[in-house]
Amino acid sequence: MTGLPSESLSCGSCQALRFTKQFSLGVLLLAVLGATGCGSLIYRFTDPAPPVFVPNPLELPEADDQFVWSQVVDAVDDYFRIAREQPVQRSKGLLLDGRLETSYQIGASILEPWRKDTTAGFERLQSTLQSIRRRAVVTLRPTSGGYTLEVVVQKEIEDTDQSQLASEGTASQRHDGTLIRHASGRTDGPRTLGWIPLGRDATLEQRLLHEIHGRVTQSDS
Repeated sequence: MTGLPSESLSCGSCQALRFTKQFSLGVLLLAVLGATGCGSLIYRFTDPAPPVFVPNPLELPEADDQFVWSQVVDAVDDYFRIAREQPVQRSKGLLLDGRLETSYQIGASILEPWRKDTTAGFERLQSTLQSIRRRAVVTLRPTSGGYTLEVVVQKEIEDTDQSQLASEGTASQRHDGTLIRHASGRTDGPRTLGWIPLGRDATLEQRLLHEIHGRVTQSDS
């Protein structure tokens, strides 16, 4: 009977010790999050390591004009639908830049992993939560020692008059005998007022530069 209080005291001491350890670990974790930043820590766990940065414009080695241009068209076609193109020309002292423009395309969401027009991480998450569209403009300039490749991916966000589930602006039922003419189709949804530029998508530019550079240089090796 005399041993029961000491056993109870020992168990209580063990519980207090475990609680102290857990509390210390919690404080340490909060300190780490505060020092590194929650956003950067989450980014490390959710995004892969970024690729090696390459300059934009990028220098390409000397090769056949038609071959280099076909590699540019084939690479960009995997990401966007090409709207217009002007192949590069370098013959009889005539130098003509190659220029390729794509159509605007709504960014791929997380539920569309097979599409390549949106890179992983923040860009794909943003395209899932917002209406984002992109287009690419690629310029290939012939030089004395090869080519200069420039890739510009423009990004825009949709501007609407109301949110998707908003109730403001919807038609209300009238009971005064006034005739109300409704236009055909749905009128209670958000309407697109335009698109707001968000700058350039540097991550997708880097991916296109890497792919085109790899296509051209691997053929030489």
